[in-house]
Amino acid sequence: MAVNKYQADHYLMLKPNEVSIRKVIRLLWSKRMEENDYFYLRESDEKEVFIEKGLAIASLAAQKGLLHAAKFLKCFGQKLEMWLNLVSFNINIFMLFFNTLRCKVKIPKRESDDFMSFAAYIDKRVKLDEKIEPGNVRYNSALAIMAAKLAYENKGFIRNTVEQHWKMEFIDMDTNYWNDYFENFHTQGFMFYDERVNMIVVSFRGTEAFNAYDWCTDFDISCFENPEMGKIHGGFMKALGLVMDHGWPPQLPADKRNKNLAYYAIRDELNERMDLNKETKFIVTGHSLGGALAVLFPAILALHGETKLLERLEGIYTFGQPRVGDGKFKRFMEEQVLDRYGVKYLRFVYCNDLITRLPFDDPVTSLYTHFGTCLYFNSCYKGQILDEEPHKNYFATFGGTRRFLNALFELVRCLYLPLLKGGDYREGLAMILIVRFTALAFPAVADHNPLDYVNATRLGSMEVFQRAESSKKWLKNSATSGREVQDKIKYC
Repeated sequence: MAVNKYQADHYLMLKPNEVSIRKVIRLLWSKRMEENDYFYLRESDEKEVFIEKGLAIASLAAQKGLLHAAKFLKCFGQKLEMWLNLVSFNINIFMLFFNTLRCKVKIPKRESDDFMSFAAYIDKRVKLDEKIEPGNVRYNSALAIMAAKLAYENKGFIRNTVEQHWKMEFIDMDTNYWNDYFENFHTQGFMFYDERVNMIVVSFRGTEAFNAYDWCTDFDISCFENPEMGKIHGGFMKALGLVMDHGWPPQLPADKRNKNLAYYAIRDELNERMDLNKETKFIVTGHSLGGALAVLFPAILALHGETKLLERLEGIYTFGQPRVGDGKFKRFMEEQVLDRYGVKYLRFVYCNDLITRLPFDDPVTSLYTHFGTCLYFNSCYKGQILDEEPHKNYFATFGGTRRFLNALFELVRCLYLPLLKGGDYREGLAMILIVRFTALAFPAVADHNPLDYVNATRLGSMEVFQRAESSKKWLKNSATSGREVQDKIKYC
């Protein structure tokens, strides 16, 4: 019997909320994975089962630990954000103390238009760079990263920023989306309209620092192998709107229509908007996990034959994006989206960002691979156009020493960059104390922050962005191979 093209012909689907730690341990002696009721696997040979069994045990254990810590992480994150906002609402810690003595403390409300997330305190910039106007080759990239950064905030903050600071139209719809596997709302995204360039921007939120469900999505090694699209990271598919027991039906089943799944809600809103103006284009963007969802969104549009939308898709802009699928998925995206509709796909990578090198591009574990145009920026924000970022699996000889010295340079850089480039590049205490100093021990994680990606779009050379706009032609005609180009990269 033929497999429905909207479902999977092979999959590994983990359900950590239905498994106990005892059952995870018992997996070590289990002969057949598919006999368990908390994950499903079919049509695998003995070698695949052996590999996937080990990965499944590690993934389930990690997710169970995260789910057990979910309340603590959420509580800690909320208290930290409340403290940061409390200080900010009262100007500084000294005024907070003074206002406390006067019983006039300004108490922030989490749903208010000026309540900032932890991510916003890492980079407080909300205004767009006035020097990058429509027509500037950097415009889409600079707007995309600011939208990707803004996706971490609450709806009120997002609306206020889009309307008051950017002078654009916020598209009023629910920004929280349902995950049919975790059975809660933990995917977030929003849309707005830029009248100056007649373009809609779709932005997906990345991994929140204190959201255990987001981390479970990242650690979930579930795979969804579709006969047309290939093998894709199951955690990302679930976050975008994979329907339990149905896969990716073109229309939601009757029992799911009251659920607000990201892909279906955004697709339907885009279709309505595109009907209002036949010239309107749109782009999709996201940082981290949000970048993965930004890549998957047009892939599902292609699976569903959404020609009208794909013809209006101008570009995919991702920042710090992990790998999403295997070689077959790469070919599907190139043939059915990028080449067929002339869609630009710019994948930004900053320096030692570990997330861009995960899951490992390894023949034994995942076989996941990147594609599109890689814009790689070193710690001096000097850009290169590559097929693949350097040290694609992160580990390299003397890599630890190199990364430490680079983190030390970034710490020094934050002191002099504002003197050279202006106050917009002044980093706050939260960024310096929490990120820059932490980077001395964990540089790969620290380089994932959105601030450096914002700086890269603003300070990167015009030449790099000009070449990126015609990157497909440049890569095809270049006589220099990807490996040779990577060998030419110089670090500061």
